Amino acid sequence: MSEQQQGAAAAHGGRPTEPPADPRASWATWTTQSIISGPGGVTTAEVGPISGDLTVHTTWVDAEARLTVQYTGALDWYTVAGSPVPAGDEITARAIHQAMVNAVKAGRGAGAPSAPGM
Repeated sequence: MSEQQQGAAAAHGGRPTEPPADPRASWATWTTQSIISGPGGVTTAEVGPISGDLTVHTTWVDAEARLTVQYTGALDWYTVAGSPVPAGDEITARAIHQAMVNAVKAGRGAGAPSAPGM
């Protein structure tokens, strides 16, 4: 332990201090473009169902997967009904994104999928 670490440890009751967590490790995003929705499309919170050539975007932050959808090439994004979904880690959030992509392909007014194992 360096002198600086020893000094920091002494200042904190003898325990070495840990560096702050890398904030980049606590969020991630995924986007899948040009998904042709199945009949009935995807249900959104803002405008109800949308269908056609869609793009799905998932943001994982604060232990939840936030799912949005847009018409591919459009500017407006819509919240998928049932979003956000609890996701304690990045692997779970990625699985939720893929489940949403599959749900868009199936259509039937798809909403946000449940977290795996729930």
